[in-house]
Parts: sequence; structure tokens; C-alpha cells
Amino acid sequence: MVELSAPPILSAFGAVVRDLRRRRCWSQEEFADRVGVHRTYVGGIERGERNVSLVNIGRIAAGLGISLGDLMAEVDRMLTRTS
Repeated sequence: MVELSAPPILSAFGAVVRDLRRRRCWSQEEFADRVGVHRTYVGGIERGERNVSLVNIGRIAAGLGISLGDLMAEVDRMLTRTS
């Protein structure tokens, strides 16, 4: 069976979300409760397995207490570092 790797933007988004969540010392479950999604969905995001909707990206930014622009700027920086 061939395993496909996640597109770079999904991996970068997930890594940024994981890093920001961990900096706040929140478990995936705590963060999921703050955002209003299921814990397994957060895990999928962090592993780069989920193509997150714009609505949920907005919820994630709000849950982290940062602007949507700041969140995406972090993702852009991550993409730049890994390319």
C-alpha cells in the first residue's frame, strides 16, 4: 500500500497549530473544547491529515487568541523554512 504524504501547506498549518497549542500548555482536548471541535479533529489537523475549512481556521485563530492574519503568517514562515 502506498502512503501519500500531506501537502506541505497542511503539514505546516498543523505544525503551527500544534506549536501554538503546546506553548499555551493545552492538551488537544482542552484546545478542541475552546475551538468547538472534536479532539480527534484537532489531532488530524496537527498531523496534516485535515484540509481545514476557512470557518474552522477562524475558530482556531480565535481559540488561540491571535488574529487570522497572524496565524497564517506563522504558517507562511513555516512553509518558507521547509522549502
